[in-house]
Amino acid sequence: MTKQKARIQEIQQILKAHYPDVKTQLTHKTPFQLLVATILSAQCTDRQVNAVTEKLFARLKTPEDFAQADLHTIEEMVRPTGFYKNKAGNIKNCARHIVERFNGQVPGTLEELVSLPGVGRKTANVVLGAAFGIPGMVVDTHVARISRRLDLTVNKNPEKIEADLMQIIPENEWNDFSLRLIFFGRQICKAKKPDCANCFLSGLCYPEDKTE
Repeated sequence: MTKQKARIQEIQQILKAHYPDVKTQLTHKTPFQLLVATILSAQCTDRQVNAVTEKLFARLKTPEDFAQADLHTIEEMVRPTGFYKNKAGNIKNCARHIVERFNGQVPGTLEELVSLPGVGRKTANVVLGAAFGIPGMVVDTHVARISRRLDLTVNKNPEKIEADLMQIIPENEWNDFSLRLIFFGRQICKAKKPDCANCFLSGLCYPEDKTE
C-alpha cells in the first residue's frame, strides 16, 4: 500500500468514526420533494429549507401540482431561501419537464437529471444517492474546499474534483464520504475560520491551505 493510499484510508476511517451514520438533512418523503429541497438549498441552510418545504409541500405535493401552480405563488413560498425568483422558476420548469418527459416520475440517472432545468451534477448526485441508492460523489463548496485542504485534489472545478475523488474513494463510499466532508465542513473546517484547535484531521491537513 502506498503512503498516499494509507493516508486516504486514515482520513476515511477518522471521518467515519466521527460521523458513523450519515444521511441528507433535507426533509423529504419522495424523490421529487428531495429534488425540490436540494434546489432550494443552494446558498441556504438545511434548517431554513426544511422550514420552507414544510409549508410548501403541504400545499404543493406532486410535479403536476408545481407545474400547474402560479409562478408568483411558488416565488412567495420559497422567498426565505434566497435567490427565490431563479429557484422558483427552475422548480416550476423542472416539474413541467418531469411531467412531460418522464411521466411525472423523477428520473434515476445522472444524464437525465442534469437535463432538467436548475439541476446540476451536485443536485443530481444528492438525489441519486439519497432517493435511489445510486453511488455519487456530491461536490459542494464544503467538499471542494476540504478536498483541497487535505490534498485529495488540486482542482477547483467541481467536475474535476468529483472525478479526482471518485478515483481514490471506493464507489460504495462515495455518498457517505461526501456527506461526511459536508458535516465536517459545517462544524469544524469552515471556510474563513476553521476550528483547527478542535480538528480531528489536523495532522493530515496542510496549514498553508487552510484559508483557501
